[in-house]
Amino acid sequence: MTALHQPARADGPLRPPVRIPFPVVDEVSRHCLQEEEPETVHIEVHLPGRLEPGRLRGAFAEALRRHPRILMREVPGRWYRRRYEWELTAEPDVEVVSFPAAERDPLRAARTRALTEAPPLSLSPPIRVEVVEGAGPAEGSEATDAVGVRLRGDGGPQPRAAQGTVLFLTINHTALDGPACLRVLATAAELYGGRDNAPAAAPTRAGETPPPPEETPSNWSPPARVAPGTPEPSPGNGLLVTELPLPHRPKGSPYTVNDQLMVTTALTIAHWNKEHGARPRPLRITMPVDDRPRDTTMPIGNGTRLVEVPFSVAELSAHDPGHMPALLHRTATRTRALKSLPRPQLGHGASLLTAPWAPVAARAALTRGLRRAAAPWTSTTLLSNIGRIPYALDFGEDAGRAHAVWFSAPARMPRGLTVTTASTAGRLHLALRWSRALLSHGDGAHLRDLFEHYLHTTEVTP
Repeated sequence: MTALHQPARADGPLRPPVRIPFPVVDEVSRHCLQEEEPETVHIEVHLPGRLEPGRLRGAFAEALRRHPRILMREVPGRWYRRRYEWELTAEPDVEVVSFPAAERDPLRAARTRALTEAPPLSLSPPIRVEVVEGAGPAEGSEATDAVGVRLRGDGGPQPRAAQGTVLFLTINHTALDGPACLRVLATAAELYGGRDNAPAAAPTRAGETPPPPEETPSNWSPPARVAPGTPEPSPGNGLLVTELPLPHRPKGSPYTVNDQLMVTTALTIAHWNKEHGARPRPLRITMPVDDRPRDTTMPIGNGTRLVEVPFSVAELSAHDPGHMPALLHRTATRTRALKSLPRPQLGHGASLLTAPWAPVAARAALTRGLRRAAAPWTSTTLLSNIGRIPYALDFGEDAGRAHAVWFSAPARMPRGLTVTTASTAGRLHLALRWSRALLSHGDGAHLRDLFEHYLHTTEVTP
């Protein structure tokens, strides 16, 4: 794992601060930072009630102390140093929680900041929490800057009242990932509301892991890219979030909702590429796998490992209605087999790149060069399915329990598109995030509609 277990803190003023060398994922991310496309993870939590500012700040301050690995900043150093290092701090360098002044469209403004302004690595902790109160209905906030949300249900749009609160958590992804920050948020919710936010038990899967299927596309051949839509002149990422019904899955199905989302993502991109005249090619979809416990012992940092799920052209071009159950079953077999294989988080090559055999400046230049050279072999897209939010995120009587939680992951080229999903209160919360060098807001809306269509097609009987 990249994330390290919470170390002992320095107790006295004469003891030097605790320092930790950057783990592999952190260092690779640090090498490849780009100012025009910040490596941020955005988490958006919708609550029905209001939060008291002083109480919330106190709850977050205590939550940070209970998860001290999040209280860290990058140690400045010379170009010839062999390692980047994190320095653990006893207290935050900055106030984490803020209440932005009233704005014309506060949801859009907060989402834009989450995509464009990464918390600095030089200040502890590298996260930011913005509290938007009375933001109004999410419906209708689709904007020209490609930051919007649509709430959908079986009966069409369902806007919510304006009495609630939205928490926007922005994470510098070089330091930690979404599930780790969500763990800290759950602790803050429990401290604020006084209610149990212990994680729910993870679902169990019966049966042994089957062997990987034969005749899967080779990882040595370049996969399909997401076909360009209408790129925008401004740099950075665009974002669109949507609420959908969870897809129906017959009882006893050999596949999971994650497998349905994987197939949906593959079919969506195959349809999009066909519409845009791209030559059919196999797809590869990167899937983060997180094996960490969800209780208070969860290691804080970047703790997921990445696997790549392949799809052949034939699998994605079949039009036989009876083809879907077989595709879902094969996908389930692949994902279970891939998740069961032991593998370093970013593969064996990343471990060699981050070994301290040369100064960080030299290894950074080499890493960026290799990343550019390997771009044609990079997976088509990334699907990060958080799954059912394991915590109640209950902030007590006044603020209430979260009824919607969205995540989004960075979408730099060459992928240029990431799909992030989570489920709360029996609903699916989908975030599409893209590089504006590849797609526009209108393209994102079309991809959302395709995703909704193909998600429905996975609701089949065995």
